[in-house]
Amino acid sequence: MVSAILLAAGLSRRLKLAVSKPLIKIGKQPVIVYSLKQLNKHPDIDEIIVVVNARNKANVIRSIKPYCFKKIKRLVLGGARRQDSVYNGLKAIDKNSKWVLIHDSARPFIKRDEITEVIKQAKKHNAAILGVKSKATIKLSDAFKMVRQTLDRDKLWEIQTPQVFRKKLLLKAYSKYIKENFTDDAGLIEKLGLKVRIVLGSYANIKITTREDLLMAQLMLKKEKT
Repeated sequence: MVSAILLAAGLSRRLKLAVSKPLIKIGKQPVIVYSLKQLNKHPDIDEIIVVVNARNKANVIRSIKPYCFKKIKRLVLGGARRQDSVYNGLKAIDKNSKWVLIHDSARPFIKRDEITEVIKQAKKHNAAILGVKSKATIKLSDAFKMVRQTLDRDKLWEIQTPQVFRKKLLLKAYSKYIKENFTDDAGLIEKLGLKVRIVLGSYANIKITTREDLLMAQLMLKKEKT
């Protein structure tokens, strides 16, 4: 059984908009709807837990209600940090679930085949994440902003979601390291000393964080329709 946790507790601080990030419209639909459509119709996903915040919960319910997403089992409140929100979602999934998929609702352009492959690879390796090769040259600096090292671009990946994990391993990682700060859930699994499989994703799987990202998303959607 695969449970999907969709994170939708963002407050749009960097976007500086009054509307909560998951509720910003791209075209005619809120951002969150795009991800829910893919997750809800995917044959490998059995249930969806949506993590919201106290401010946007009512509006999220109102926005997704017309679509009748049958796989949504619960809406739960997130926490102060991303990992707190994920942990609240973990506590709400079905006890019989063996696999957990975690996705950011701010990535509306996830595709079915990417979901399929990351689940497939997780079942082989216990943990799998989507990523794309870095296009930019990345340099490591010291505290004085002086270059210490130019990193090998061929070994650098920009990590995305969804990320999929064996549930018992993810729960173990959270129980041990919940107080530490991590930018993604794979970091917790790595902390256990376990390997994480990278699955090639798509550069189209952008995360909407800034106004420039929102503009790019609008342009991408317009291109898809032409």
